[in-house]
Amino acid sequence: MKQLRQTWKAALQMGLCLLLLTWIFHTIFRGEGQQAWGIQWDQLSRMEQWHQAWTIGPSQLWHALRMAHPAAICLSLVLTWLMVILGVIRWRMVLKIQGIHLPLSRATAISFISQFFSSFMLGSTGGDLIKAYYAARETHHKKTEAVVTVFVDRLVGLWTMLFFAGLMMLPNLKLLPGHIGFSAIVALILGMLFSSTAVLYLAFWGGVSRRFPRARVWLRRLPKGELLERSLDSCREFGKHKAFLFKSILISLVINTLVVFQVIILAKGMGLDISTMALFLIVPVVICISALPITPGGLGVRENLFVLMLGGIGVVKTSALSLSLLSYASALFWNLVGGIVYLGLKDKEHLQEVTRENSDESVG
Repeated sequence: MKQLRQTWKAALQMGLCLLLLTWIFHTIFRGEGQQAWGIQWDQLSRMEQWHQAWTIGPSQLWHALRMAHPAAICLSLVLTWLMVILGVIRWRMVLKIQGIHLPLSRATAISFISQFFSSFMLGSTGGDLIKAYYAARETHHKKTEAVVTVFVDRLVGLWTMLFFAGLMMLPNLKLLPGHIGFSAIVALILGMLFSSTAVLYLAFWGGVSRRFPRARVWLRRLPKGELLERSLDSCREFGKHKAFLFKSILISLVINTLVVFQVIILAKGMGLDISTMALFLIVPVVICISALPITPGGLGVRENLFVLMLGGIGVVKTSALSLSLLSYASALFWNLVGGIVYLGLKDKEHLQEVTRENSDESVG
């Protein structure tokens, strides 16, 4: 019964993803068809309009994708790889606070595997569950702390991106009043920033147990209470290291900047004239919202947001969708590399487990 519920849940999430993608593709393709037919468009029946939309639209989208310069695509791939590596460096800093020393090669392999699973798990951060699983396997006596490092690493990265987006609202204030969609999205980002700041503060410095002395007693009575308390104590360690917070936030800001530059380079490679300052707001906003666990890999959510926000500053919808797809393709390339790493690592570790079992049997 549990497996059936999980299957239905996954099917519903995938269905939502496909629905969002179909809706945005159909809306854009319909616009391309209407532009091609001109005033004769209204004389067509509904089915004829749909047929023409899905005949003309894909070719126009493919044309927009082909406009990207190969050099821009290659540079985009390099920047995406650099983001992953900087993420690995930041995670190893988090691990070090908990006294877990993971070799660079191992941390990189696990990070690429988590990138692979992010492609089809909820939100763009879904692979963190797999990362936490592998992290816990790296230690025998600090499994809880290893899992906490993945949570803290993601929390710091997300908070920094939200802060970055909030900061970029200031030079883009002129965009906000004239676009209803922008205003709603900005309100959501500010709400996420406020919530993540509260979580970050409570996780690192707490204060609840000082104000309510029996809070820890109630925590222990909860299911897995001892595990939750140990996780909370692990989080407190990060609040004691101000240098760690400064360095991890600094690395996160560099990653955020590279994320924006990747989109800027692709936009330039496609010949699109988009305000650089506007992209410094739009890209972080899209990244933050698509990280929410709504659809697998944030697919559909990201494309709709790109089209909505870029359309608000005059970018043609087909071009906005193409830019979003190219940006995602760069990440997907390295996600597939992570899949290859996963298959190789899985086979290698399985062989090691079998060898260990055989060795134990021989000793017995």
